[in-house]
Amino acid sequence: MIKRMLPLLIGLLVCGAAFAQDRPATAQSTTTRQTTTTMTRWAVQPPADGSTEEAVKTSIANAGYKEVKDLKFKDGVWRSKARGGNKQWVELAVGPVNGKVYPADAPSKLNKDEISAKLAAAGYQNIDDVKFDDGLWAAEAKTPHGDDVDLLVDPDDGSVVAKSRD
Repeated sequence: MIKRMLPLLIGLLVCGAAFAQDRPATAQSTTTRQTTTTMTRWAVQPPADGSTEEAVKTSIANAGYKEVKDLKFKDGVWRSKARGGNKQWVELAVGPVNGKVYPADAPSKLNKDEISAKLAAAGYQNIDDVKFDDGLWAAEAKTPHGDDVDLLVDPDDGSVVAKSRD
């Protein structure tokens, strides 16, 4: 019986030694520092269900502007310059899905508190850094799922025009 147990005991000793070598040392402690850089990831192309470049030019023309130049998709919306009825160049943003034209110099119908309330009603949380810039409201918030997002908001009705993940 001892002759039969001897190979089993040798096998257990070898396995035990192998497992002991895989264990990390617990006597040493290390400190790890991490630096987090938050980068906004706006879409670099319009959404699949969004307006095409030609549709955006048509929206701009329908809003009374002429001579569209420098049209590009940037920061979640279409951006351009166009000549208005007074022959002055105006910077514009155009919603990527709704096609609505937002002149940079137009006033907002809603104030900061109303925009925050509209976003909260839409389910966003921790709404912060709400400011009016270039014809759209910009805000930072969390989605109902807890994701950090940057939002561009319509100054007339408080709807979200574009969003990106932080």
